[in-house]
Amino acid sequence: MGKQTILLTGSAGFIGWRTAEFLLKDGYFVVGVDNMNDYYDPRLKHWRNERLLQYDNYRFFEADIENYGAMKVIFDYFKFDAVINLAARAGVRYSMENPHVYMQTNAQGTLNLLELMREKGIKKFVLASTSSLYAGQPMPFKEDLPVNTPISPYAASKKAAEVMAYTYHYLYGIDVTVLRYFTVYGPAGRPDMSIFRFIKWIDEGKPIQLYGDGTQSRDFTYVDDIARGTVLGLKEVGYEIINLGGGKNPISLNIIIEKLELLLGKKARVERKPFHKADLKTTWADIDKAKRVLNWAPETDIDTGLERAVQWYLENKIWLRDINL
Repeated sequence: MGKQTILLTGSAGFIGWRTAEFLLKDGYFVVGVDNMNDYYDPRLKHWRNERLLQYDNYRFFEADIENYGAMKVIFDYFKFDAVINLAARAGVRYSMENPHVYMQTNAQGTLNLLELMREKGIKKFVLASTSSLYAGQPMPFKEDLPVNTPISPYAASKKAAEVMAYTYHYLYGIDVTVLRYFTVYGPAGRPDMSIFRFIKWIDEGKPIQLYGDGTQSRDFTYVDDIARGTVLGLKEVGYEIINLGGGKNPISLNIIIEKLELLLGKKARVERKPFHKADLKTTWADIDKAKRVLNWAPETDIDTGLERAVQWYLENKIWLRDINL
């Protein structure tokens, strides 16, 4: 297994970077693809990618999965054993400002990969999806819930990708693992997500922009646990949708802020904004299927994960001070 060649899209992204490192350390040959877009400051993506380029078994191409021609060149040159698609437009709120790009990347981009896999006879596909699909469902969220009413273009585009992957499984026998991630955090995280923003704002003495009263809660999951689960998703499963989440009681944003105050030794200033109707009040993963099918469970508790995220920030704060949030 360790000698396989894997196409990993979104390799300079937050989850992609850590997934790539797990694969590379396991001896896989990894071809990384990322368009290095400026949805958030590209310096973070370059920082992650520079660490991957230190591995001899890593090759990187700046390309976009929306570009079928560019992806075909890569598929023609390498013989892939599997494709892990972590390239995506993320973010619930921004998807309402620019819904077209979400469908182009998350749905059309996924279709491009599946079509090239069909053409080349590649039989294993791992697809990153989202807990945002569970809006309005009872908790803890189980994979068999009828997630047919997404409440944001982001969630709708991810649902489209899941359904298209099933079609290619049914028609062409592609083995598909769909992984629904739950609020991923950790070092070198995305600056549009709460943990990164809260750390930076508290440290710099700037007010935290908090949507709602802070009682909304999330099933926070440490990035290394997510990356490890993504690699395990290479297992042959047929077609399965699997949650990767903390699996314990969700933690409120108010509690997260308190923990970060202690770690940074500074008090947060909070600026409250209206709760956004496309956000979920709470997310909570049922991870029994991940334990059963992938032999996966999270290993990093919230206090350890937050401490590592804060430590990374403090070690890099000189260049992070110019990162736009």
